[in-house]
Amino acid sequence: MNYIGEISALATAFCWSITSYAFTNASRRVGAIQVNIDRMALASILLFLIISLFGISLNLTFNQISNLVISGILGLVLGDSFLFKSFQMIGARLGIIIMAAVPVLSTILAFFFLNEIISYLGMFGMLLTITGILIVVLERKNSDGNNFSISKLGIFYGFLGALGQATGLIFAKFAFQSGELNGFAASFIRLFSASIIILPLAATFRRYKNPVSIYSKDSYSAKVILIGTVFGPVLGITGSLIAIAYAKVGIASTLMATMPIIMLPISRFYFKEKLDWKAIWGAIIAVAGTAIIFLR
Repeated sequence: MNYIGEISALATAFCWSITSYAFTNASRRVGAIQVNIDRMALASILLFLIISLFGISLNLTFNQISNLVISGILGLVLGDSFLFKSFQMIGARLGIIIMAAVPVLSTILAFFFLNEIISYLGMFGMLLTITGILIVVLERKNSDGNNFSISKLGIFYGFLGALGQATGLIFAKFAFQSGELNGFAASFIRLFSASIIILPLAATFRRYKNPVSIYSKDSYSAKVILIGTVFGPVLGITGSLIAIAYAKVGIASTLMATMPIIMLPISRFYFKEKLDWKAIWGAIIAVAGTAIIFLR
């Protein structure tokens, strides 16, 4: 049996667990909107170079382009902007655990738009996932070793980010169902369209600054944004699109939701962060719940 979609989803989870820390640090230094725009613009350039180097076709149908543009607006412009703001307020670990709600939202949306049936076992998995998320976000505010406090607004932004991610996946799936489509080409269309939409808006409202002047004075932010862009928009987003192309949206979302499990060891052993057992069990329960959704 071919597991390209499932393997791509797990690889995406690993990439996003790395990029979340990079973008969290950068967002706290230069701002969430600045980071979101800069990483999309840089990723568009890198993806265009990859497409040109390997001769990947950009000959897409109007229907494919339309769905990818909508997917980019929902998932990247809106979803990721709320996600980065959530990271900035409550930290990467809690922000990503909240994003474990994406499989639940994807399941509901897939039921209505892709005719994926939710079984009783699947509904139990959804309930278990939500329970795990609540265990984490209701963790004691001032846990030892945690530099972030629980913010209701930060949690709300996290769930808005999850909704944007879920709807973005549905429209991306529509694009792949319309015909043959390369993952790197799909990523480029999503990121490039999102960039040309969000950049003028941010500049108009004076929420975006000249990146040259910023990063010439802050080489650390430039470095972590480059790392985050490679693992996030370039490899992570492309991996997520390949995952939904070869696997069901819900299954791909579930495997990508294993980020909390990947991130907790990183937090403990690399960043020397003291983890509350509630956070550990909450992450395990949330991911177990999303896995149960698609058991047959």
